[in-house]
Amino acid sequence: MKLNKNYSFLVLIALILSACSPKVLTPKTETKKPEEQEKVAEKKVIKKFSQASVSLLIPFKLNEVNLKSMSKADVEKYAMPIDFYQGFKMGVDSVATSGLNFKLNVFDTQDDNAHIASLYKNDNFRKSNLIVGPVFPDGVKFITNYSKLNNVPIVSPLAASNPSDFDNPNLISVVNNISLHSRKIAAYIAKTYSPSNAIIVIINPKKTEDEQFASPLRSYFQAQTNNKFIVQEYASAFTFETKMIKGKQYAVVVTSSDRAFVLPTIEKLFKLKNLPAGGYAINLFGHPLWSKQNYPTDKLQNLNTIISSSYKVDYKNSSVVNFIKRYRSKYGFEPGEYAFKGFDVGYYFGKIMATYGEDYLAYLTKEKYKGLQNNFIFIHDEQFGYVNTSLMLLRYKNYALNIIE
Repeated sequence: MKLNKNYSFLVLIALILSACSPKVLTPKTETKKPEEQEKVAEKKVIKKFSQASVSLLIPFKLNEVNLKSMSKADVEKYAMPIDFYQGFKMGVDSVATSGLNFKLNVFDTQDDNAHIASLYKNDNFRKSNLIVGPVFPDGVKFITNYSKLNNVPIVSPLAASNPSDFDNPNLISVVNNISLHSRKIAAYIAKTYSPSNAIIVIINPKKTEDEQFASPLRSYFQAQTNNKFIVQEYASAFTFETKMIKGKQYAVVVTSSDRAFVLPTIEKLFKLKNLPAGGYAINLFGHPLWSKQNYPTDKLQNLNTIISSSYKVDYKNSSVVNFIKRYRSKYGFEPGEYAFKGFDVGYYFGKIMATYGEDYLAYLTKEKYKGLQNNFIFIHDEQFGYVNTSLMLLRYKNYALNIIE
């Protein structure tokens, strides 16, 4: 990331936000042929937005910025909000060219709830048809009452929290919570293995975060009535070793993301599978955060390790290649992880608002989306809102993580 580009961008954002001048995107207009107009008339009447108002709440923290004294390391701290904003805007812009006029209001939350509260008196904010953000759980929780009282949808774009933490029927949760990851792994094991010769082993150190992954997994198999699997649970791989049986297939799920615990566990399982006198049949399933951590890839491959993930970028995909070229041309540097996330969120919600107008929420559960990085398949819960259930399974192979489903 080029330092001078980030400086310029921070100055630009400061000017935009201080002027309170939201961006209005002018759409292209097309004249429909008479036969096309007849077909449209036969369909259900959709009340289109004359101008869809979207408010984006991002923690730029401009109140902390001092361009004269900032180092390159200081600028890098702002990469997430910058990347997400730029990707999001490109997504909305892509939809705007197809015909819908958007008013995009960008607000710096400063990662401060008092500052978020001050937005409630802002006229542009109050007229929002959709609010995207805040990006952190505390902010999402804080804005819940406003969302309920004003019946305005709130997109939580980055928080992996459980929707039950917020109790907001207007919440749209984009990132999969850990329970969904756990059930995805459980369903794959149940589909792939046979109860007659397989044993499911949960290695769970039982810290709070470990139990959040283990509990849904345990419950999934306890709920089975026919062809029940044998499920064993141990605090470590070293305890598991004393109970192993030759000839059995072991599906081992390690529920921890604590590297100090996970690394020796991987080493131990690798040794058990590759004993000189003949090892045990072990396949490993890990925590989704492993994709961001550094473990010996050769051992993970040997153990046929599978993890779940909310996202994956295929850099050979033509849409991804085109996005990278456009982003590089527009901003002068490479898109990061959050630029891809921002684009997918901006494009999906912009597209559904453009297509279905004021009734767009009714179509969230019907419109699936395969994006640059994220896929969206929403379900609806009357108490907790809309939840994205689309997850990928990735296997370590050829020294990379590859999608298997």
